[in-house]
Amino acid sequence: MQFSQDDFDRLMLSEHSRKTCEAHYAKNSLDAENLIKWAGALLELSQFQSVSDSKIMLDDCISKLEEALVINPTKHEALWCLGNAHTSHGFMNPDLDEARPYFEKASEYFQRAAELEPGNELYLKSIEVTAKAPELHTEIHKQGMAQQALGGGPATPSSGKSSKAKKSSDFKYDIAGWVILALGIFIWVGAKSNMPPPPPPR
Repeated sequence: MQFSQDDFDRLMLSEHSRKTCEAHYAKNSLDAENLIKWAGALLELSQFQSVSDSKIMLDDCISKLEEALVINPTKHEALWCLGNAHTSHGFMNPDLDEARPYFEKASEYFQRAAELEPGNELYLKSIEVTAKAPELHTEIHKQGMAQQALGGGPATPSSGKSSKAKKSSDFKYDIAGWVILALGIFIWVGAKSNMPPPPPPR
């Protein structure tokens, strides 16, 4: 798998965050914020793994978030992150019937997050996008199978469907971009809060 410099930086930041949270957990296992940061790092790291390793990492992410909610059930960030983990899990299943329960769970978690934090645009957008997840799942996996049938080459849409495929592709990249941006901000905020305060001026 080829990594760009940005991918490599994200990977390193996420791995550092994961290790920091793991060390903090050994000292204080009841810190819900730390569990959420740890889960966010696992969610980000899962994007750089094989499908089977990603599923294992997502399961670990989900367990950390559920643990955080046991400690503090009002953590809307944990609910939102759980929605993202279930959405990711759903897209990794090639069978829509197997993926659908993950999308349904994701929708429930996004809804609960929005109820706890009304007006949060990210949560409201997540609900909207998850409603379209089954349709996106079908299209993504159909294109993936078409690429495999063509020997790994790009799928070539018919000229009549070219515009529709382009819009759909742009939409998918928009969604992926927003999810990655949100995760990046989430991890960055977590990393900043783990840094010690600067020394006082002399």
